[in-house]
Amino acid sequence: MKVVFLAPHYPPEMHQYTRGLAEVGAEVYGVGDQPVGALPASLKRHLADYLHVPRMMDEDDVIARVHAWLRGREVDKVLSNWEPLVICAARLRERFGLPGMTVDQVKGFRDKQLMKERVRAAGLRVPRSARIFTATEARQAAEEIGYPLVLKPIAGAGSADTYKVEDAADLERVLKLTRHVTEASVEEYIDGEEFTFDTVSIGGVPAFMNVAQYLPKPIVARSVEWISPVIITVRDIHQPKIAPGIELGKNVLKALQMGDGFTHMEWFLKPNGEAVFGEIGCRPPGAHLVDQMNYMCDIDLFREWARVACWGHFAAKVDYKYNAAIVFKRALGQGRITRIEGREDFMRKYGRFVVEDTLLPIGAHRRDWTQTLVSDGHILLRHADWDSAYELAFKAASDIKLYAQ
Repeated sequence: MKVVFLAPHYPPEMHQYTRGLAEVGAEVYGVGDQPVGALPASLKRHLADYLHVPRMMDEDDVIARVHAWLRGREVDKVLSNWEPLVICAARLRERFGLPGMTVDQVKGFRDKQLMKERVRAAGLRVPRSARIFTATEARQAAEEIGYPLVLKPIAGAGSADTYKVEDAADLERVLKLTRHVTEASVEEYIDGEEFTFDTVSIGGVPAFMNVAQYLPKPIVARSVEWISPVIITVRDIHQPKIAPGIELGKNVLKALQMGDGFTHMEWFLKPNGEAVFGEIGCRPPGAHLVDQMNYMCDIDLFREWARVACWGHFAAKVDYKYNAAIVFKRALGQGRITRIEGREDFMRKYGRFVVEDTLLPIGAHRRDWTQTLVSDGHILLRHADWDSAYELAFKAASDIKLYAQ
């Protein structure tokens, strides 16, 4: 099994997917914009070959270079797990006549307006929405949809450039902030709790499922600096509360003709119990959510994804043992981290539940919280009881403080 894997070096978790591919017997041919000499040894040992390209986001150039590089060699798969590259991977599959999701299928997971149209056509509940290119079109769409609403990029990821808009005056403010966005979606704001529906699917049918809750909703966490965002995976995946979202998610996979691999969907649970589709990608979630799933079940989904992608088989025994909670911390102040308060006390009391602590060390520069959800590090913990996991997560969120100056 010879696999072309786009961008094995970035984002950093792609190292793990590369490892997974190698461990299930694939020869991995990596393509990336980092020079081969700069790749860490821990990654290079899993690569059979590597092509350095100057501009990873230049699809036409990447396709031409990969075509020339592979001339005379046969490959079996072309894969990518990074949102900006899923279309390029599909184009390469079509170029080489390889199995896998087509460009049209992948566009249904990449273009937010197109995905909503296809999901709506299947009779599923989606927010009212409109594709817009100009400020004038945004104003017209707002009048038709009504406030509050959400403005987001058509091909965005991770809540970047996504804003809740309260009224016409607020829309003008947001339009100034998003002048660089060339194509966007204006959609109905859904009031309610926000969850994920994550899968490793075989032919669009989940072989593994996960539901996690965002606390608070990402659109809030992305707009308020002092918040420590929390995400908790749900151990009791069969509980009635989330059943509508799981049913919705399975139907969305059918509507969008999902193939093999990871999916990451976001959905809303309204106060009346109705599940409403948000958006979906045919790639794994970021922000360490795959790590949370691994800790929840004590499995290796990096490897199991690779087994599905290469061989169409999911081998791990799935046992939902824990609710896994991640808490992303943001330092108070600007500059370098000067002190951390509350961590020693928290670890002394609850350290037996903590599986990862990646808070930035003293002296490190604070990260730009507007550009990365992982912010200034995280605490990842797990507990078999939901209420206990929730309580511990919010103790970490409130009691542990980082300061910078």
